[in-house]
Amino acid sequence: MQSLKSRGMASMPVFLLQLQLLLLLGTAAVASAITWSPECPATCGNISIPYPFGIGPDCSLEGFEVTCKDSKPFLGGNIELIDVALPQGLAHVYWNISYVCYDNSNFRGNTKKLGGKTHFTTNTARLMDLRGTPFKFSDTRNKFTTIGCNTLAYILSSNGQSYASGCLATCSDISSIINGSCNGMGCCQTSIPKGFVYYNSVIDSRLKISSVHQVYPCSYSFLADEKWYQFMASDIISFDFYKRNKKGVPVALDWAVGGTSCEKAKLNTTSYLCHSEHSECTGSPNGPGYYCSCSAGYEGNPYLANGCQDINECELPKQYPCYGTCLNSLGSYTCNCPEGTHGNALIEAGCIRHKSVLGTIIITAGGVGVGILLLLGSSVLIWRKSKERNVRKRKEKFFRQNRGLLLRQLVSSDETLVERMKNCTIEELEKATNNFDSTRVVGKGGHDTVYKEILSDQRVVAIKMSKIANQFDLDQFINEMVILSQINHRNVVKLFGCCLESKVPLLVYEFISGGTLYNHLHDSQHLPPLSLQDRLRIAAEIASALSYLHSAASISIFHRDVKSSNILLDENYTAKVSDFGASRSIPLNRIWVTTAVQGTYGYLDPEYYQTDQLTEKSDVYSFGVILLELLTGKDPISYSRRTERTLTLDFICSLRENHLFDILDPHIVGVEGEKEIETVAALTELCLRLKGEERPTMREVEQKLDAMRRLGKSKHDFNVLENGGMAKDLPSKIPIKDNASGATRQYSLEKELMLSLAEQPR
Repeated sequence: MQSLKSRGMASMPVFLLQLQLLLLLGTAAVASAITWSPECPATCGNISIPYPFGIGPDCSLEGFEVTCKDSKPFLGGNIELIDVALPQGLAHVYWNISYVCYDNSNFRGNTKKLGGKTHFTTNTARLMDLRGTPFKFSDTRNKFTTIGCNTLAYILSSNGQSYASGCLATCSDISSIINGSCNGMGCCQTSIPKGFVYYNSVIDSRLKISSVHQVYPCSYSFLADEKWYQFMASDIISFDFYKRNKKGVPVALDWAVGGTSCEKAKLNTTSYLCHSEHSECTGSPNGPGYYCSCSAGYEGNPYLANGCQDINECELPKQYPCYGTCLNSLGSYTCNCPEGTHGNALIEAGCIRHKSVLGTIIITAGGVGVGILLLLGSSVLIWRKSKERNVRKRKEKFFRQNRGLLLRQLVSSDETLVERMKNCTIEELEKATNNFDSTRVVGKGGHDTVYKEILSDQRVVAIKMSKIANQFDLDQFINEMVILSQINHRNVVKLFGCCLESKVPLLVYEFISGGTLYNHLHDSQHLPPLSLQDRLRIAAEIASALSYLHSAASISIFHRDVKSSNILLDENYTAKVSDFGASRSIPLNRIWVTTAVQGTYGYLDPEYYQTDQLTEKSDVYSFGVILLELLTGKDPISYSRRTERTLTLDFICSLRENHLFDILDPHIVGVEGEKEIETVAALTELCLRLKGEERPTMREVEQKLDAMRRLGKSKHDFNVLENGGMAKDLPSKIPIKDNASGATRQYSLEKELMLSLAEQPR
């Protein structure tokens, strides 16, 4: 860098001498015409050098001499020329940058001290003096730019002028600087006046303070074409900006010839420099003089005789579009529509064929044909719209009939239901089931048919189609939908969605692949028997679901039809409670509700049957029957029909007579866990008490089963269990006197139930 600056300083006298020569040449008489030869070099490197610029003797107008060194063009010997634009009277040259950089720097330059402490390096741009030349700094294109933090830079005129300007760039930190914006934060710009011919710039280094220059060490100032520079915050952080532009920055120079106005120049044809016949004169906007350009429709060099040549617009369709017949002419061209057409050929599809009799007939016939097609098309469209409207009305009718408005109200009042409940379309379900093909059926009951399908989102689901025989069946189906939409428990079958726009409502559940608990206990020829631990776990999971329904859900829900055929098992034998058609939701301030008796014989609570009062203890009784099934492996319904005694009564009698193990399932008798069996039997007896108030709640049952599963893994644990509290509530021996009357009363009630419900089994 030091050598560059020294070289710049050493060349200053030479540069000033060259500018003085330019001045002398500019003031010479311009009346004599320059004899330009076609042998004059037209380029230097890859830069075009058009007349009035030129390389060599008699190749340029005075003041426009160009020196070609190492394939680079220079004005005045050392001002590198970038380009020349004849029509605009414009040229670009490279000029260097002024900078000041502080402390800890290996930059080459003049090293100084500020206040005896701070080291900094400087490089002042060479002054450029254009006085007496055809060139002036372009006031419309150039901006004086300063970049840095706390940086004040000046642009000064010559001693003979009184012009001075500048700007201050400040910044508190890098976050306050906006890339691309010279708004005073890190970067500022100012304009230069018209006729500006003398450039010198100074950076005031006194504003830098140590807290700033340690972070932002460099400041720069330069004059350049404003289109060239786009400010970046990174420019003020390091010396990289100067390194990138060490060659200099592009400065725009306006130039003019003649030194007078166009009007005066045209009066003297000898000195008038727009030599081409098809050229025009334009007065310079930046001082005296003018520049030449080719007339419209011509291109080339207006400063040479015959320099402006006609443009063949027909060979340039992108610049001069023509969609007809193009004909070039001097300075212009014509574009006409082809024969037999008329219109505007300058726009695409602008030419239209002339009308003829035959054409009229063809057009008329075509119009009639199109009219017929439109009529047929509109008829088909109207028919389709009518069909769609009828289908839509039918869907809306079924939707209202199937309590769709109730579902819509539920979803609108609970945002979580939007994610859990999908409103499936009948088209989607028909596609999934192949129009409810019988081969897709996986289960049938007295009230519904279940299909296994895969939805478009790849979920395997069970689609339940109700057999609606009357309003009661519909109410139960809708009741199940409403109940399930409010439940979210791992041991309750999940409802994914529903379809209410079909004649028969459809529910979409998660598909449970393992069948029912009833199948595993009573129809298990092809299924392995359940172990004692699996049975206890299944019982605990059912208890957890019922406890959730009774006390943990948003509203209390009584299932009312708890039985083994309504307990589904997945591939891991995890229990899922299903079939909520008979369920009832109970307000939080109520513990029972009066309702018509509904349930399945063998599982139905005798007290509910007698009083019509449904309570949570009704589900406890039904759960007790499931516990009894798990212990005995016997079907409570077929057992009663075969022996004319209920399974419940025989179980209570076996407890009373200490013959419990005679009635148990052989698959769990004889294995370890005798204490567990006795504990579960005692819990079962509590659940089967005739009086609901003597039965435990499902929450208590859940806790006892969980405690028994946690502590029932060793004999020591059971000792703790018996002495610790859970077993103390369970009778280890049924008092004969108390239970004899209870068993007799229970037998009478169940006999009455058998006669009453035998006609309507569920």
